[in-house]
Amino acid sequence: MTDTAIPTLPPALQQAQALAQQHNLPYAGSVPPQQAWQLVQQGLALLVDVRTTEERQFVGRVPDSLHVAWATGTALNRNPRFARELAALQLRQAAAPDQLPAVLLLCRSGKRSALAAQEAAKAGIAHIFNVSEGFEGDLDDVQQRGHFNGWRFYGLPWVQD
Repeated sequence: MTDTAIPTLPPALQQAQALAQQHNLPYAGSVPPQQAWQLVQQGLALLVDVRTTEERQFVGRVPDSLHVAWATGTALNRNPRFARELAALQLRQAAAPDQLPAVLLLCRSGKRSALAAQEAAKAGIAHIFNVSEGFEGDLDDVQQRGHFNGWRFYGLPWVQD
């Protein structure tokens, strides 16, 4: 999608990328929530929430995270402008016009963000990573989230409107 240079990836993202290549993932790779937060705090990556506006408002969101919805509304209608909006956001956040930052995509469980990362990679957007486990984590044995993994489970920063 762009011909701009990508800064050298931090070691954690290089490892995630190598693992993704070994597993033939169609996007740059995945990182766990704790590692994602460290990268964001160190200014080494952008955190982009791909959940709906409603999810962010009513379930919670990471402070200062960026937002590009993968789908919208309660019906989760796919956002046809997703890749274009993500590329524009990445370009706006670049330290220099010729250097695009790595982007970490976050959703509820890490599944939609993996699909979003795949679509972004297919559109030619470089260094797009998935945050595995997502904001709420995987379902447990009684079909509830937040009991054994995910952003909130690990006590990482989040707020609720």
